[in-house]
Amino acid sequence: MSALPTTSREWHLTARPHGWPTPADFALREAAVPEIGEGQVLVRNKHFSVDPYMRGRMNDVKSYVPPFQLDQPMDGGAVGEVIASRADSVAVGDHVLHGLGWREYAVVDANRVAKADPSLAPLTAYLGVLGMPGLTAYAGLLEVASFKEGDTVFVSGAAGAVGSEVGQIAKLKGASRVIGSAGSDEKVKLLVEEYGFDAAFNYKNGDVTQQLKEAAPDGIDVYFDNVGGDHLEAAISSLKVHGRVAICGMISMYNATEPSPAPRNLAMVIGKRLRLQGLLVSDHAHLQSQFVEEVSAWVRSGELKYSETKVPGIENGVEAFLGLLRGENTGKMIVSLED
Repeated sequence: MSALPTTSREWHLTARPHGWPTPADFALREAAVPEIGEGQVLVRNKHFSVDPYMRGRMNDVKSYVPPFQLDQPMDGGAVGEVIASRADSVAVGDHVLHGLGWREYAVVDANRVAKADPSLAPLTAYLGVLGMPGLTAYAGLLEVASFKEGDTVFVSGAAGAVGSEVGQIAKLKGASRVIGSAGSDEKVKLLVEEYGFDAAFNYKNGDVTQQLKEAAPDGIDVYFDNVGGDHLEAAISSLKVHGRVAICGMISMYNATEPSPAPRNLAMVIGKRLRLQGLLVSDHAHLQSQFVEEVSAWVRSGELKYSETKVPGIENGVEAFLGLLRGENTGKMIVSLED
């Protein structure tokens, strides 16, 4: 048996960003690997996730999840191989999903890991299509937005890990029409030709409200919001009476230093009797087994497709995160630590 590692590189937040984060706000540092205690495992991370919600954790404000601490390792979803174990429930060689990403090695309580079977799907899928983003899409559309067969659905940020899955699930569940927005012509083409969206548009090519009305002339029933701002304003304008909005994220506002003027048409919520509801995936853990069973079957059959943007090397972790904020990813953005 080879000796266990004694040091691990890990990313620390060193300053709280004002507006857009910069590489100067982070540091890649070497730290000692703690000895594992009873009921713990040592995981060699193979891949870790970077996600939009992490930008909010860089601010020192009270929120639904604690902020990152300065000069401490950041965390987030990761998948890796157990290389040492002091827990009966998890064996050396098992692959597990856990919450201590942004580092090469992690000591984790065994009751805080979930086994990931690489024979059912690639390990990276447990960070995306079969992981937190996938459950967010599934619960947000079906439970929060109360999707019904025949609905017309609009998804913003539709080429991302969550949005692309929302649109495909809506089609698989009988949506009459699915429209997506994305930030490049290449992504628009992907949405229509690969993911089966009925229509898509590049929000950089013109007024979002006008482009949505052209794509959905009869209006929409459901809006899945990943962007906020002008996209939410456009959706409110196009929503039918009793329309529903699942507000998952507002990435257009995460790095803003001034309040966004949009949406400027909130009064329409009254006359249309709209329902706007925020979405946190942690509220929907009861759907986990149903989600994995249904979505993994769609993935195996090829009915549901997914994309990943992999950035190699822990040293590129921050650049991957900044690229995510700039919209450079197609599908799930993942940092891969494998050789």
